[in-house]
Amino acid sequence: MQDQIRRILVSHGKMSVDAMSVDSSVDLYELGLTSHASVNVMLALEDEFDIEFPDTDLKKSTFATVDNLAAVVGRLVPA
Repeated sequence: MQDQIRRILVSHGKMSVDAMSVDSSVDLYELGLTSHASVNVMLALEDEFDIEFPDTDLKKSTFATVDNLAAVVGRLVPA
């Protein structure tokens, strides 16, 4: 799952570093992720995993790290 999330970050995150090579706990906003790009990441994740982020998860901390994204996506993906 983290590889899929990282590929989406590479294609939609518009960060100055390669998301495939960063530590999963590093702050993505410090690496150049913007709030606008995080919306694009969210939409791509929803498409990729056939999920919908609830309003309670639409906060900066959800998109701050690969670990946080994986935790939220993992919780939302149907079993």
